Amino acid sequence: MFLFNLEESIGLLPEAYLPFDPIVDILPIIPLLFLLLAFVWQAAVKFR
Repeated sequence: MFLFNLEESIGLLPEAYLPFDPIVDILPIIPLLFLLLAFVWQAAVKFR
């Protein structure tokens, strides 16, 4: 069975940026939040 660490397959941050590692893990989710915000906004204005 082939197991791998996701971070190792994509790449690690340089040492200077290691304190920001938790933030970098969250960054790809931000566009999805904007997509959800669009649906909430349209629901608030009743999909005009």
